[in-house]
Amino acid sequence: MAIRIVRLGTDRAPGEGIRIGTVRRPPRGVPKTAYASKNFYDVWLPNLAPSEALVKSAQGARTQKEWNAFLRKYRAEMMRPENRHILEVLAALSHSGNFSVGCYCADEARCHRSVLRKLLAEHGAKMAGPE
Repeated sequence: MAIRIVRLGTDRAPGEGIRIGTVRRPPRGVPKTAYASKNFYDVWLPNLAPSEALVKSAQGARTQKEWNAFLRKYRAEMMRPENRHILEVLAALSHSGNFSVGCYCADEARCHRSVLRKLLAEHGAKMAGPE
């Protein structure tokens, strides 16, 4: 039982379980009825995505200093009670079932899911190995 961090739209791992999309917007050009069958996500949880303003700052980050500023601000957003509670629930659920959370970004190191991985672990989640 564990949480796997994934890139949405990639093939599912055996036993991955439900895939949760932690993105601000649904995939473009994909009918809502095909999100799961095209391996994007089964359920959408935009609360764990960076805010619109932070998404823009992450996409525009050219220096490590700019990226670090994004990371700090995203962590702060995730510590708001409504988001922190979701992290706590997911961490608890990771001990009784397999599921995954993810984003579209090609490089996890330059994606909010790298922080999400750490935050979930900090909340006691059982984590699967890197994708």
